[in-house]
Parts: sequence; structure tokens; C-alpha cells
Amino acid sequence: MILADKIIENRKRNGWSQEELADKLGVSRQSVSKWEGAQAVPDMKKIVLMSEVFGVSTDYLLRDEIETADPKDNTPVDRGLEEAVRSVSMEEASSFLEHNERAASRISTGVMMCILSPVLLIVIGGLAEAGFIGLEAAVAEACGTAVLIIIVAIAVGLFIREGMRGKPYEYLDNTAIDTEYGVSGMVKERRDTYAEKHSRLLIIGIMMCIVGAVPVLILEMTRYSNNTDLLPIAGVAAMIIIIAVGVKLIVLTCIRQGGYDRLLEEGDYTRLSKKAGKYDGIYWAIAVVIYLGWSFVTMRWEFTWIVWPVAGVLFAAYREVMKAIVRTK
Repeated sequence: MILADKIIENRKRNGWSQEELADKLGVSRQSVSKWEGAQAVPDMKKIVLMSEVFGVSTDYLLRDEIETADPKDNTPVDRGLEEAVRSVSMEEASSFLEHNERAASRISTGVMMCILSPVLLIVIGGLAEAGFIGLEAAVAEACGTAVLIIIVAIAVGLFIREGMRGKPYEYLDNTAIDTEYGVSGMVKERRDTYAEKHSRLLIIGIMMCIVGAVPVLILEMTRYSNNTDLLPIAGVAAMIIIIAVGVKLIVLTCIRQGGYDRLLEEGDYTRLSKKAGKYDGIYWAIAVVIYLGWSFVTMRWEFTWIVWPVAGVLFAAYREVMKAIVRTK
């Protein structure tokens, strides 16, 4: 039995995924994959570390004629709360990627709708206060709020629907996976093909979020020369629309890219990140409560959108803290 087969046998005997073994050895998942595919050989330091991790002798690992490890060399392995490894077939991987592309489009549209929802409220309310339409401010505000609630309800419906459709693939987030032969190659090829588009959409989305405030600044400056209150209202509406489209592009491309990373257990979907992300849903639920609560109490929708970029920045710090907690355990 060659070294590659022994690595596979002992890794599976302990119920570890390639990602988990890589974490224990301080190498990348790709390195473990190459070792198991006999495409590369670990150096002596890694051989020694591997013998300690597996609880076997280095002679057993290095000498092909030794087919089985000496029982006395096999120390018990504490698997703790590790979950069983789930095998992912080519058919399952292709099905998930198709689902992920559809979900990316619908979820990003739902997010855009949530950001756009107060536009009509701002415009109608502003026009009513300025006396440009024959509605009392309270009536205009009520109409705008009703439209806002309907739009948000539709968006939430999209989120729930996609969440239900994604239930068959929840194991990708909750368990360790091993992809069958050819799956990793297929996913990497599709990810590499999408890489340029991902970068382009991400850059455009970020730029739109940054320049979104420009219409407000320009129209605010021209407000005094034109002596009208319509320009600031138009500026705020334009800002929200630009930011909404930018956020849609960011969410769309990040979900699509995340689909590839989930199957490859890379990026934010390594085994460690999966454990650290156990409470991500609670984090974003709190962000939603803060956004809606602040917005309805102050009715300053033109400002409260700032909750989302702040939440995004803080989320990165939150994940690092959760990873540190998982490591200590």
C-alpha cells in the first residue's frame, strides 16, 4: 500500500475531511488532495506530524510493504463533536450550482427591493410637505409606508422561498464534505471562468455604493440657486436607487462565488468558518431589527441605510472573533 492510500485510509478511519486534516497539519486542502492523489509527496516534517495525528509510526507511512499499522501504534483519536463526512457526487454538485445561480438572482433582487422600499415614501412625503401635491403630509406618509411594507413583504417572501428551496443543500454548511472524483476539477473550472465577471461586478457594485452620495451633494448645492425643495428629494431618491443597484450586484456575485467556495470548502466556507458561522443568522436578524426600528422611529430612511455597510464591516470582525472562539474549543 502506497503512502497516498494510507493517508486516505487513516483520514477516513478518523472521520476527517481533507479540510480538517489540512487544518491539523497546517497545510492547504489542495496539498492533502495532491498527496492522496499521489501527485505530490509530503516532506519529512509533515510525515512526522502525520504519524502523530494518525497515531501510527513513520515506518508504516513510508514503507509500502507495511500494509497495516501496528495496533500498539494506533492511539485513540478524540473526535469530539465532529460530524460524519458527506460525499458529494457530480450530479449533486451540478444541481447545487444551478440552484445557487437562481438563488443569487432572486436574493439579490430581494435585497435591492428592501433598499428601494422607502423611495416612494420619501418622494411623496417630500412633495406633500413642499405643497407640490394635493395630499396632507400624514396621508402621503401613510401611503408611502403602505407601499414600503408591501415591497418589503414581497422581498421577505423571496428570501423565505429561496431558503426553502435551499434546504436540500444545507449539509454543505453543516457537515464536512468530500467531493467525488472529478467534482473539484469541474467546480474549479467554472469558478475560474466566472472569476473575471465576479471581479467586474464586485468593483462596479462597490463603486456605485461609494458614488451614490454624489447626486445628493450636487442637487443640494444647486438647491439654493434654484430655490426649490424638490432637488434634495430627487437627490436622496437617486442616491438610494444607485446604492440599491450597487448592493444588488455585490450580493449577486458574492452568492455565486460563494457557491463555488462551498463545494471546494475554501474562502468563507472552510470547516473552521462553517463552525464559526453557526450564529450568522442571528447576527443579520439583529441588523434587520436595528434597521427597521431606527427607520420607523425616526422616519429618516435617507440615512438609516447606513446600517447595512456598517453591519457588513462589523461582520468581518464578528467572524474573526467567532473563529478564535472555535479554535479555543
